[in-house]
Amino acid sequence: MFEKYTEKARRVIFFARYEASQFGSPYIETEHLLLGILREDKALTNRFLRSHASVESIRRQIEGHTTIREAVSTSVDLPISNECKRVLGYAAEEAEGLGHKHIGTEHVLLGLLREEKCFAAALLTERGLRLPALREELARAAQTAAARGPEGSVSLAESFKDLTQAAMDGQLEPIVGRDLELDGVVEILCCRHKNNPLLIGQRGAGKTAIVEGLAQRIAFGRVPLCLADKRVLAPKPEVIAGWPKDRQRFEELSTVGSAGVSPTEIILFLDELPDFMASASQSGAADGAGMLKRRLLFAGIQCIGTVHVRGDGESISQFGDVFRALHIRSLDEASTLSVLIAGKTSLENFHGVTYTEEALEFAAYSSADYLPGSGTPGKAFELVDAAGSMVKLRQAPPTREIAEAEQLIKSIVDRIEKAIANHEFDKARYYSEEERKQRENLGALREKLPVDDSSSAVVGRDQLKEVISRWAAYPYCP
Repeated sequence: MFEKYTEKARRVIFFARYEASQFGSPYIETEHLLLGILREDKALTNRFLRSHASVESIRRQIEGHTTIREAVSTSVDLPISNECKRVLGYAAEEAEGLGHKHIGTEHVLLGLLREEKCFAAALLTERGLRLPALREELARAAQTAAARGPEGSVSLAESFKDLTQAAMDGQLEPIVGRDLELDGVVEILCCRHKNNPLLIGQRGAGKTAIVEGLAQRIAFGRVPLCLADKRVLAPKPEVIAGWPKDRQRFEELSTVGSAGVSPTEIILFLDELPDFMASASQSGAADGAGMLKRRLLFAGIQCIGTVHVRGDGESISQFGDVFRALHIRSLDEASTLSVLIAGKTSLENFHGVTYTEEALEFAAYSSADYLPGSGTPGKAFELVDAAGSMVKLRQAPPTREIAEAEQLIKSIVDRIEKAIANHEFDKARYYSEEERKQRENLGALREKLPVDDSSSAVVGRDQLKEVISRWAAYPYCP
């Protein structure tokens, strides 16, 4: 039945079945299909539902509308309701009407809107989605892709990290104490002329964090309407290293966009802009930096660049015609402490340690005395991270039983991913149930066989001082 479906669309069906089983539903309903789309294709939902808040509210409405029963085992093959069957039939018709060879997530979304009386269609209509407008926009995207042709097309996923998508997925750290700078970046981006922010400051002052904060504001719908559809893209390191070979990726990105994305929807983030421009000028073109300015900045793409100030600063006159400077200050001690507190949980989970309040306060108030040459909060965060790594490496290894259980779970997760990649969804359901059982077994083992006394996994002020002493012996180079 699903031979003509794309991998993403098949995963939508898989996740719809999973959602139905968690609600204890005897059938896969249209709202489960919608949840599958929200779970699998965040780029599509972010494009048409605009904000993270809309996505979360859909799930809450479905939970409030559904009579939740005892969960059904994921190994049970739930049937598809009659409404869902019609939706999938409509999806096939929409794919054919758009001239697409395969049925994708976007066609399933169209199918949901065509089944006008279903609950999923009501939820989408409430949020402003209309079938004719959605169909027209997807048709335009298909024409753009056809005009570009199969040769030389840009793959966003291969070439760029989508920070807006990362924010939607909860992969970015919370941003603390930067509202003033973020407001400044938004103000520049909304200008008619010289609307490309150039963030200037010490290394470690938080320039990249501010760009990530902008991506989070866009993802959560907290920006003006002119920025609501923007995607913040950062070229991956291998693309920068591959210049000039990968120069074509930037050129194509600025002329026709990628995967239906218009250049006017893109905010390109170029860290260390002087180095990037120098590399571009050595690419064999007569004026590589000028080419970037023309093709990236005057083709509708906006750009955020950073400049690391060294010593008394450096000239930025070469960027003045297209960029507007925004100076980024290092945070004071109190704000740095707030940043460390906000990032504490993720570091503790990563290293398997616990940070004391004294350690965080020492890093915030004293790191500048011991580690000159870079800004805060960067140097304080680096110190706390290094101390967590040091303490983690000193922990006793897990018992043989726990190590074997962890390895088994890793193996099962690999099998799940391979099964989904091969469209073997029955196998994936079986392995998912096996993973759940093995994680329960691991939890029981950890209670029965504690690894070590928790006090040995605590990072305090003394551990931070030990790291500073080690760096002084290397010596440490910020």
